[in-house]
Amino acid sequence: MIHGRGSRPHSRRILAGLRFWGRILALAMVAVSSRLVLAAPPQTITSLAAIHSLTNEEAAKAVPVAFEATVTYHIAGDEDLFVQDGDLAIYVEAPQIAALKPGDRVLVRGKTHASYRPSVVSQSVTVVGHGAAPAPVPASYAQLVRGDFDCVRVSVRGKVRSADLVTYGTAETAAYGKEVNIYLELLIDGGSIDAIVNSGDGDMLAKLRGAEVEVAGSASGKFDSKMQLTGIVLESPAASDVKILKAAPGGPEALPFTPMDDILEHSFAQDLSEQVRVEGTVTYYLPGAAVVLENGAKSLWIETRDEQPLNIGDRATASGYPAVRNGMLTLNDAEVEDSHQRSPITPQRIGWDQLSSGANAFDLISIEGEVVREGREEHQDEYLLATGGHSFSVLYRHTDEDLGFELPPMKQVPVGARVRITGISSVAYGSNPFEGPAGFDVLLRSFDDIEVLAKPSLLNVQNLTRVIEMLLAVILIIGIRAIWTERQARLRNATVAYLERRRGMILEEINNSRPLAEILESINTLVSARLGGAPCWIQVGDGATLGNSVSEASRARLRVVEEPIPSRSGPALGVLCAAFSPNTRPRAVETESLGQAARLARLAIETARLYSDLVRRSEFDLLTDSHNRFSFERQIETAMEAARQSAGVFGLLYIDLNDFKQVNDQLGHQAGDLYLQEVALRMKSQLRPGDILARLGGDEFAIVLPHVRGRADVKEITLRLERCFERPFNWDGCAVHGTASIGIAIYPEDGTTRDSLLNAADAAMYVIKQARRHNPEILPDQTVY
Repeated sequence: MIHGRGSRPHSRRILAGLRFWGRILALAMVAVSSRLVLAAPPQTITSLAAIHSLTNEEAAKAVPVAFEATVTYHIAGDEDLFVQDGDLAIYVEAPQIAALKPGDRVLVRGKTHASYRPSVVSQSVTVVGHGAAPAPVPASYAQLVRGDFDCVRVSVRGKVRSADLVTYGTAETAAYGKEVNIYLELLIDGGSIDAIVNSGDGDMLAKLRGAEVEVAGSASGKFDSKMQLTGIVLESPAASDVKILKAAPGGPEALPFTPMDDILEHSFAQDLSEQVRVEGTVTYYLPGAAVVLENGAKSLWIETRDEQPLNIGDRATASGYPAVRNGMLTLNDAEVEDSHQRSPITPQRIGWDQLSSGANAFDLISIEGEVVREGREEHQDEYLLATGGHSFSVLYRHTDEDLGFELPPMKQVPVGARVRITGISSVAYGSNPFEGPAGFDVLLRSFDDIEVLAKPSLLNVQNLTRVIEMLLAVILIIGIRAIWTERQARLRNATVAYLERRRGMILEEINNSRPLAEILESINTLVSARLGGAPCWIQVGDGATLGNSVSEASRARLRVVEEPIPSRSGPALGVLCAAFSPNTRPRAVETESLGQAARLARLAIETARLYSDLVRRSEFDLLTDSHNRFSFERQIETAMEAARQSAGVFGLLYIDLNDFKQVNDQLGHQAGDLYLQEVALRMKSQLRPGDILARLGGDEFAIVLPHVRGRADVKEITLRLERCFERPFNWDGCAVHGTASIGIAIYPEDGTTRDSLLNAADAAMYVIKQARRHNPEILPDQTVY
């Protein structure tokens, strides 16, 4: 502050200015801190209770989670994981994890995901301990369908309606093999549910059918394309989760035969379904058959016999009984009341991907496409539309009243016209609801739902084809006289030129090592052309027949000429045949043409066999039938290029047979060769399709593992290779107990070049060999890589 008499007003102005800029600075700091708070990542959720408190809208924001829970269900190769903590449980989508057992205590890290209820997509699942699996909680049908025990390990009691073995398998689970489970349909108090038991024991089926059982498992469900619950499924990790309380009196073989028309006498049902009431806007109405109500993001197919007038776009209520039809929720035997209050729905604009996914099942949608065809059937009119390279049907259903009278004319839309369709997306599921929709159509309310956006262009394929046909006809009429007069001479000259050109091309194909089948087909074509189009074929010595062969029955009615294909040494390489009309006489051109073709065929066959043998000798070790060092180095380069393109990894194993010199010295080199051959066979049996084994020389082998996800996969294969030496090698009364030292290198972690990878694997192998020398008692699964 400035002191002095005359300085007071000035100092007040300074203080006022400081207060003003102070306020501005404070506001700026508040704004910055607010942005930082808004930009800060969400807090990590660390308990199941906190995840359960989320809504689906909140879970859709991929909130990070890190919580501990106990495994109640998981199968190797399956991404479905159910975990539970106390009386709370959750579903975890956990791809590419090792097999877990019920009772494993795990730490799950991942993010939340919106589903039927909030779920988790894992980034890692780590085992932190093991204990007893949670005891199953008895559950009723009503509790299950309400979702009271969603994902919780529960137990139910009921009667087995059916028991079958079901095989599952996808491209993602191919490495684990196909999964065989027992699929049960249970009738419990209140309704029917299904259970999938992780067991392939077919002997259990006969005991289960018709038995009263208690089944324990994680409560899951069947869902339609809108993630609406359509059924209950228990996921049981073991056959021990199924206990037979009362065995069936006898298998199906013990039942008496019933006449086919009397089977209904043995059908009994007790339906305890409760009547429910829903409301929404009428978006579709087929009198006496069905109504569709839409309310917000939900829509429902309602089956009714009611034929009273309903107005599309009116608010209405429907009361009926819930059911599942074609894998979708429906309301059956419904009574519908129109409130006559307008509440129209704006159709959703969708494309092919949304239509085929079923995400808009029974919604009022709008989609564009091009008319491919149209037609009228007894019960419906159908338009076939194409969009984005895919096709789908648009249906206009006829009512019962329409069927009794003359139908109104079908709306004619020119093929090729672009239209916009407004209607109801109809979806149907197959026998397996987990495979997605099996079919989908669009249902029209009236022909007004078809809006023509663009008529077919005059410059379409059909019109252009007609113009071209007319022009060609004119050209043919004008030029036919000139063509006819010159035809014979030109045909003769062209034939000679063609034959010489074909012969030259065949020689080039032989010289360029083209596939043998293609060369022999070219020879057949050449001979057939020289013989006026007569059928010609070649029977190769190994039994293969190439060319335009005739049947045995036809050969008996034709004159067949055969010309052996000579070999430079040994039996003939095959036979060249030609068939002629039985009324023709042998001609000199036949013998000349067939002889020339036979010589060409001999040259082609012998050259192909020589080339194939040379290629194999240059790339494979003849003793062990494995790749040699030259071929192996090319395979490494190929694997490195593939890994660079996909930013992936691959493994390299360097293998040295321990004490191989002693085998040669004590048993002889012939025994050593037999030992190497047997070692190669055993190691090949432990490898997967795509893995490459090579013999680098002497007692050294190497393997490229192109399809691995990391060092753990490589270690697993290494353990299998070491264990294949546990059985002794026996021949001619001798037994050799062999072992091997295996070094591991991972691209690009241990090297980015061929030589650096080989050196890294060699060094790792040397470390293991030295460790074994100092401690021979080290087992394969104790080796440190």
